[in-house]
Amino acid sequence: VTARPMTTADEVRADLRAQMTNRVRWTESMRHLCAQGVTTFLELGSGRVLSRLLKRIDPAAVGIALGEPSDFEAVVQASGEEGTALR
Repeated sequence: VTARPMTTADEVRADLRAQMTNRVRWTESMRHLCAQGVTTFLELGSGRVLSRLLKRIDPAAVGIALGEPSDFEAVVQASGEEGTALR
């Protein structure tokens, strides 16, 4: 509802209640994360819809779709081989 991170359980509960009657602010959330320096996003589930939408918001952002168990294994291996955490 606010498109900002929440830090307390009370904030999460209030936000979940508000989300039932308000619009999704996914675009604003992604813009906020990009502005904070996040460059890599994991999309869970089948398809790449959100990863493609992310490219429209920030062409430099990387969206990785994880729909099959092998996709998860590849991300874990790539993260470990490069010696860096995904950010």
